[in-house]
Amino acid sequence: MGKKKAEEYVEVVRRGLERWVTGRTIDTVEVRHPRAIRRHTAGADDFAARLKGLRVGPARRRGKYLWLPVAGGGPSAQSAAEGIAPVLTPSVTHGLAILAHLGMSGQLLVQPQDAPDEKHLRIRIGFLAAGTPAEAAGTELRFVDQRTFGGLSLHDTVPGDPDLLPDVIAHIARDPLDPAFDDAAFHDALRRRRTTIKRALLDQTLISGVGNIYADEALWRSRLHYDRPTATFTRPRTAELLGHVRDVMSEALAVGGTSFDSLYVNVNGESGYFERSLDAYGREDEPCRRCGTPIRRRPWMNRSSYFCPRCQRPPRPS
Repeated sequence: MGKKKAEEYVEVVRRGLERWVTGRTIDTVEVRHPRAIRRHTAGADDFAARLKGLRVGPARRRGKYLWLPVAGGGPSAQSAAEGIAPVLTPSVTHGLAILAHLGMSGQLLVQPQDAPDEKHLRIRIGFLAAGTPAEAAGTELRFVDQRTFGGLSLHDTVPGDPDLLPDVIAHIARDPLDPAFDDAAFHDALRRRRTTIKRALLDQTLISGVGNIYADEALWRSRLHYDRPTATFTRPRTAELLGHVRDVMSEALAVGGTSFDSLYVNVNGESGYFERSLDAYGREDEPCRRCGTPIRRRPWMNRSSYFCPRCQRPPRPS
C-alpha cells in the first residue's frame, strides 16, 4: 500500500468505528494541536462545545472519505456554521457529521482511557458511560497524526441524504460496492464524459474508491487499454468492467478486513492484498499471467500505468 490511503483500509476503520463508537454520546473533546481542527476556524473551544452531548451514529464511507453522523440533545448548534454560539436543544433533527481527513499519516484509534498517550496524539474524544456497550466501556476515540496533514471537522449534511453525507463532499460519487450505486447512470455518464477509461475510473465525480492500483488490475482483467475512449463503451462492456472493479475491491477488502481484530483502529497498516501477487500493477517486464508477454509500464498523469501490450491493445488512432 505504501503511503497511500487504500479504500479497503478506510472500510476496515469504518467497520471498527461502527462496532466501538456507534450509539455513544460524546462527553469531552480535547484538542491537543490546533492544526488538527484547522478547518474549524472558530477554534478548539467552539469545536468541543459543538460536539459535547451529541450521539454518534453509524460510521459512513464514500471512497476514501469517512464520517460519523452525530445528533441528539446537548449543547449543539443548529448548524455547523462556525462562530455561532451553541444552543441547548432537546433534540437536534438536522444533520451534522464529523468528517475525518486522514491525510498521509492520520489514524483513528479506539483505546482504553488509561492507555499511554501516543506521541502524535492530536484529538481525544471521551464518551459518557451511559449507553456505552459493555465491550466498549472505558474506551475513547483518538486521532493521531504524525505529520498533522489530517484532522477532524464538523459539517452540515446534505438535506434529505439517506447517508447523512457531509455537504463538503457532496460532489463525491458513490463507490461501486455501495448498494445504491447506479450502473446504468454510470454508463450514461461515462459515455457523456468523452475521456479515456482510466481517467474516468479515477474521476471521483463519476465513481469513487477506485485508485490507481485497482484501476490497473480491473483493466487487465477486462483486457482494456487505459487509453480506450469512454465514448466507445457499450452497456455490456461497461457492465463487465464494473464487475471486475467490484471483484478487485472485494478481494482487497476481504484481506484487509481480517486485520481488524482488536481495539486498534488503524488505516495505515500494510494490506495483505498488496503483499499477494498482483496481475498487472508493479509487474513491469514480468510475464503476463494470461499470455506470457512482458508487462509494460508507462508514465501516466504523474503516476504509472501497467498493462499487457498483447491482451490490452491500445486504441487505434482516430
